[in-house]
Amino acid sequence: MPTTSITDVRTIGVNVTDQDAAVRFYVDTLGFEKRLDAPISPTMRWIEVAPPGATTTIALNAVDGPTSGGTDTGIRFAVPDAEAARDAMRDRGVQVGDLLRWDGVPPMYTFDDPDGNRFYVVEEQS
Repeated sequence: MPTTSITDVRTIGVNVTDQDAAVRFYVDTLGFEKRLDAPISPTMRWIEVAPPGATTTIALNAVDGPTSGGTDTGIRFAVPDAEAARDAMRDRGVQVGDLLRWDGVPPMYTFDDPDGNRFYVVEEQS
């Protein structure tokens, strides 16, 4: 069996059409931290945001033109109480999906960022 020196997932990229608007959404609306905001060329920036205390960040990758309604990122965020988190997001104007409850599966819901990128929020299991 091969071995690896990979130790963690550091950053996951998400395409956005307006990096400043994306920062406002992730930081001001969701409450994430802006961990990095650095120019990488005269017209481009590398921006990373993350929930407080998280080891994995989300890079807000600038794209030219529309993002075609976003993408299903497959990214799942963990919360202690999915229903409370969903209600809080909805109260802040975030487009959230229904709270899903299935036998044997933790409660969860979806939300979309302003570019239509879909994320999932799953209740932590103790």
